[in-house]
Amino acid sequence: MGKIEKFEDIEAWQRARKLVKVIYDISKKGEFNQDFKLRTQIRDAGVSIMGNIAEGFGRRSDKEFANFLNYSHASCAEVQSHFYVALDQEYINTDLFQNIYDECGEISRMILSFQIYLRK
Repeated sequence: MGKIEKFEDIEAWQRARKLVKVIYDISKKGEFNQDFKLRTQIRDAGVSIMGNIAEGFGRRSDKEFANFLNYSHASCAEVQSHFYVALDQEYINTDLFQNIYDECGEISRMILSFQIYLRK
């Protein structure tokens, strides 16, 4: 892990940003776009992943940062859960679901590793 001087240097944040772009691109199409509640929830959860990483970094305390990473980690699971709904409603196909699910899982693992590091 290289030196982290700003939250944008955190790889989990960078990947979460890309994930949010994908979430917005997918959720603005077709029937998904008309499902206002799901669309809003899934976008909010994705944005929460990046937002909590940034906010935790800004707290300048390893303990507080680790707590915010916990919220971010939980938001990854929320995105995964919401995408099950999108899959079940046939807003997305199985391949797209699996790609997003796997990416959330990878971001989650990165966040968890960072939390462990900060709590040492």
